[in-house]
Amino acid sequence: MTLHDHVRTDAPWHDTSLPLDDRVDSLISAMTVAEKVGQLYGVWVGASDDGEDVAPHQHDLSEEVDLDALLPSGLGQLTRPFGTAPVDPAVGALSLMRAQQRIVAAGRFGIPAIAHEECLAGFATWGATAYPVPLGWGATFDPDLIREMGGRIGADMRSVGVHQGLAPVLDVVRDARWGRVEETIGEDPYLVGTVATAYIQGVERAGVIATLKHFVGYSASKAGRNLAPVSVGPRELADVLLPPFEMALRESGVRSVMNSYTDLDGVPTAADATLLTTLLRDTWGFDGTVVADYFSIAFLKELHGFSAEWTDAARDALAAGIDVELPTVKTFGSALVRAVEDGAVDPALIDRALRRVLRQKGELGMLDPDWSPVPAVLGGRAEASADDVRGLVDLDPAGNRALARRIAEEAVVLVRNDGLLPVARATRIAVIGPTAADPYAVLGCYSFPAHVGVRHPELPLGIALPTLRDTVAAEFPEADVVWAEGTSIDGGDTDGFAAAREAAAGADFVVLALGDRAGLFGRGTSGEGCDAADLTLPGAQQQLMDEILATGVPTVVALLSGRPYALGRAPEEASAIVQAFFAGEEGTGAIAGVLSGRVNPSGRLPVSIPRDPGAQPSTYLAATLARRSDVSNIDPGPAFAFGHGLGYAPAVWSDATATAAEMSPDGSVAVSIHLGNAGDRDGVEVVQLYLHDPVASTVRPVQRLIAYARVPLAAGERVRVTFEVPADLASFTGADGRRVVEPGDIVLGFGRSSAEIVATRTVRITGAPRRVDHTRALHAAVTVTPDA
Repeated sequence: MTLHDHVRTDAPWHDTSLPLDDRVDSLISAMTVAEKVGQLYGVWVGASDDGEDVAPHQHDLSEEVDLDALLPSGLGQLTRPFGTAPVDPAVGALSLMRAQQRIVAAGRFGIPAIAHEECLAGFATWGATAYPVPLGWGATFDPDLIREMGGRIGADMRSVGVHQGLAPVLDVVRDARWGRVEETIGEDPYLVGTVATAYIQGVERAGVIATLKHFVGYSASKAGRNLAPVSVGPRELADVLLPPFEMALRESGVRSVMNSYTDLDGVPTAADATLLTTLLRDTWGFDGTVVADYFSIAFLKELHGFSAEWTDAARDALAAGIDVELPTVKTFGSALVRAVEDGAVDPALIDRALRRVLRQKGELGMLDPDWSPVPAVLGGRAEASADDVRGLVDLDPAGNRALARRIAEEAVVLVRNDGLLPVARATRIAVIGPTAADPYAVLGCYSFPAHVGVRHPELPLGIALPTLRDTVAAEFPEADVVWAEGTSIDGGDTDGFAAAREAAAGADFVVLALGDRAGLFGRGTSGEGCDAADLTLPGAQQQLMDEILATGVPTVVALLSGRPYALGRAPEEASAIVQAFFAGEEGTGAIAGVLSGRVNPSGRLPVSIPRDPGAQPSTYLAATLARRSDVSNIDPGPAFAFGHGLGYAPAVWSDATATAAEMSPDGSVAVSIHLGNAGDRDGVEVVQLYLHDPVASTVRPVQRLIAYARVPLAAGERVRVTFEVPADLASFTGADGRRVVEPGDIVLGFGRSSAEIVATRTVRITGAPRRVDHTRALHAAVTVTPDA
């Protein structure tokens, strides 16, 4: 199918020989106000049905939409046609195609809608691959692998007719009590930026629009509460929260940005022109679309008390730089059209947003006369019925599952090991704990089964989710595997403790599976709106751990969680600790592989594991006075630091060098270190390069990650890892609010983690202070060469 006969195919906006900007301008000039506004909102069909919210205040702000009345004016976006209710992928593709046909036929200009979906840990639809959550991506320290995953997710979405994915999250963890920690990549801006940029590159190269979110400050909300106010200072904003967005915008080709829900020092980000226009567009040069986080424009009136009426909220958001209202029409409807026609809202604001939207649709081919809504998976079946196509599309093929397995295996972090692991042979294994037999224990809150599927218990999960009990039994087929739940995830019950102790008795070792249940708005222990008062394990899980450790049976604590938790006695008494942040459909197999040694663990902590459950907020990016001191009785230090992780083939680090003792403020220096695998099996080392600035004009964190390298090492292999460090990486926001490279000593440290610096080299920056800006160097070039 192509554009319908009622559409002028000879109009200049359909002329592909003209520059796209000229085509867009000609189209805008021909549109009425209602037709212009119609391109600036989405419609969420089916989201108003009875049931629990999957977006904040969804049922308060969603209204029944009369599509017959709306569509003649056109439609900007279709919200989650695959992710609102379970649908067979092929049937969903057919339904979306027919919705697009209806949209094209209804309007004068035949402009299709952009269909968007969630894709935080995979395409969030029934039957699609559930990859590890972004916190697991961070644990891999492997951007190349995450880029490959982004490509597969993008290709799956594109194949069924989806144009935009609402991911990734670039928020830097500032308080691990926040429920959405599982959606982040970690607590370090450089790690977040590099991994997120790789994911975006994969999605965008597949032809799907990626969306940076949440711009900016969401993760720094007070007390780790969802949507709470943010009161960070200008340096924390500039040096911690903004850099991942800056890197992604420069390097990834991303075409959309989503605003944060929160207010930043009293200004709601949905109405903050200094962020959404001055910084994002005027300074950084972003020319894509800014889409509203769900209902965030309405929140200007409803929650922030910033706008008096719905039309005021629409005007304020447009003036700030938001282009599209999502998920459905609320403030951008007929009242906004009347306000523009009456002169209460400047029509230039509408045209500015519209130009960005239409340009993006033009880039997707949606203004071309031969555009077709038939998705790739349907091929020649455009006239088929739902029954004809049902079951034809597989969104969880073997290639996806193999990639999900690789990511999960790289993401598992061996946190502690007293020598118990790997276990070559076992006669009896006790698998105990509330996440041991729960198939949902590997899923984050934006996975389809946890996000939507739980509201449809009558339907199958759509993907295979083996439990840890199952995979341990498969990994150790000669062992007698016994199981006891012990307690629920968050119920606080202790009646099962006796059975758990009995199961542990006589076992060669215990696998104690603890952690979270992902959910939304208080329906889980991790996820959006599932914030924690402190970082004590939910329910009675800590007490269960104490009971099992007290038996004296060697115990592996396996954490299947969305955030780090304080672990009480386990850092000293557990035989081993294995951390897997919601590792996806292949996650339990990865954990079992680490237990047996089939998988040599190489994950590193993207967030610190706290020692004290109440010493929050704290991250490794801490200045001296934010660390343990003699003037406070609270120790905010970690039990296990950012970047920490063990393996079964640890490398020997030696012979750190620097090519010079000095460099100019616009120069660079090469530092290198030797790695040798003296073991008898292949392994991976993650070399982390930290910068310490002993004296600066503003207070600096004691250590800050500036580069890293994931280095595979064959048994007996020796290599040299070299980082070419530009002086720009020493820059920070000075007292005057401008970024500067200051003269003086910096200490470059090679670290196994932020707390274990193996070797350092001091380099002096000489000369006058140098101002740098958003064009500064962001990376140290890394080379790995054989070393005799």
